[in-house]
Amino acid sequence: MHSTDNLLHRLKELNEIGIALSQQRNLNSLLETILVAAKRITHADAGTLYLLEHEQQTLRFEILRNDSLNIAMGGTSGVPITFYPIRLYDDNGNPNHAMVVSHSALSGETVNIPDAYVAQGFDFSGTKGFDAKTGYRSQSFLTVPMRNHENEVIGVLQLINAKDHDSGAVVPFSSDDQQLSESLASQAAIALTNRHLISQLEDLFEAFIQLINTAIDDKSPYTGGHCERVPVLTMMIAEAVNRTTHGPLKDFVMTDNDRYELKIAGLLHDCGKITTPVHVVDKATKLETIFDRIHLVDTRFEVLKRDAEIAHLKTEDRGQKAEFEARIRQLDDDREFLRHCNIGGEAMSEEAQQRVRQIAIYQWRDVDGKVGNFLNDIEVESLTIRAGTLTAAEREIINHHIDITIKMLESLPWPRHLKNVAEYAGGHHERMDGKGYPRGLTREQMSVQARVMGIADIFEALTAKDRPYKKGKTLTESLTILGKFKLGGHIDPDLFDVFIREKVYLDYARQFLAPEQIDEVDLSKIPGVNLDA
Repeated sequence: MHSTDNLLHRLKELNEIGIALSQQRNLNSLLETILVAAKRITHADAGTLYLLEHEQQTLRFEILRNDSLNIAMGGTSGVPITFYPIRLYDDNGNPNHAMVVSHSALSGETVNIPDAYVAQGFDFSGTKGFDAKTGYRSQSFLTVPMRNHENEVIGVLQLINAKDHDSGAVVPFSSDDQQLSESLASQAAIALTNRHLISQLEDLFEAFIQLINTAIDDKSPYTGGHCERVPVLTMMIAEAVNRTTHGPLKDFVMTDNDRYELKIAGLLHDCGKITTPVHVVDKATKLETIFDRIHLVDTRFEVLKRDAEIAHLKTEDRGQKAEFEARIRQLDDDREFLRHCNIGGEAMSEEAQQRVRQIAIYQWRDVDGKVGNFLNDIEVESLTIRAGTLTAAEREIINHHIDITIKMLESLPWPRHLKNVAEYAGGHHERMDGKGYPRGLTREQMSVQARVMGIADIFEALTAKDRPYKKGKTLTESLTILGKFKLGGHIDPDLFDVFIREKVYLDYARQFLAPEQIDEVDLSKIPGVNLDA
């Protein structure tokens, strides 16, 4: 090929490499692309890419390739580089100019050596030792510093043994090789710096998210565990859907950007709980606010018992002893009954609720001598909660967290690859039949990701063993409820099928559930399970 045509071809290739570098997101792949591209445009047989470690003042081996010896280390090869980093300074703080790569990093100069075996001024003893062991002949060297946009050296690109395009003989690196390599090193440094900056911004962003979750965790250890587990389960389900090859969801695929977007949504799905009062989030019993008011009720029972005892002692009719003892037994039974009612269950009967109302109208005299009902209206409302521990007003407070979550997330200037975070995170309390909240969306109005998060949120809550108001359910109990939710239009039926078929529940259980929760599941007895799905 004519030298001019050859140079034009290499310049075109360099331009294509620059475009490829700007599109590469994975750091290991980016580093490998840089070295492989440099070898290709200079016809080098071998090469090494070093990155500067500022704190240690060393050059760390990142990628090493040698075609003749069939050596590929670092990068995507899967083979780690075990060589010690190259020190830029000795123990006395003197700069290490003896080695060509450290000299290039320290001086910022390109070093082009035609033959290392006759070169003066640099220590090539390590290179010669490598050659002696392998039978290789390291001859021509081109060592190029990599400078970022602030003109700081961030690494060194070293190429070894340029080969003649026609004969294949080892030749010195030409001035064209040097200029092209310097241009590539400059582009590569900028691409690396951009990748580092993006990674640092992503790390900073995730650190802020963790800061929010830490604040929630500090308010409520129970909610904090939820914020940690839901994102993990969300990604487990999403990956199961991604790998499914049949059924209605067989065409669902995720890119790395999609995964990152869903991960962020999972981490932020309950960020609005930072505004929820802790006495509501952690309400362990029906009468709990800042403290459990059941103790006030206990005190009132003691007052009633002593009133009964005083009344009994005042009467001269000793025949009323049996009536007095019956009254004391009744009060003790009522007290135990209210204590039991105070513990949130899943289905308080109408009979139990009516008994609470009957006890409520007992009369007692307070410290001011005022006679009134034994329980006030708020206490009656609390103790007759049919399921759980929250009153209707407290449930509204809890539910409001999703409005705050959406408001917070929609106020952020999301980049394009994260534009769906608010929709994913804000939909995890919606139902497929449109009866969820806050927006009453139906299945058709929701993304697959939002529906995935809905299942993750429910299953985590069912199995959570760190809630103050309940024990963690077994797999069978949890899947039974989840199956009923499928049949009742609460969760996505196709996602439930994938959840069961891919045994996501079992993978999650092994990671987060207590051994006693992981029972043997008979899928034929789980409602909604379609074993042929």
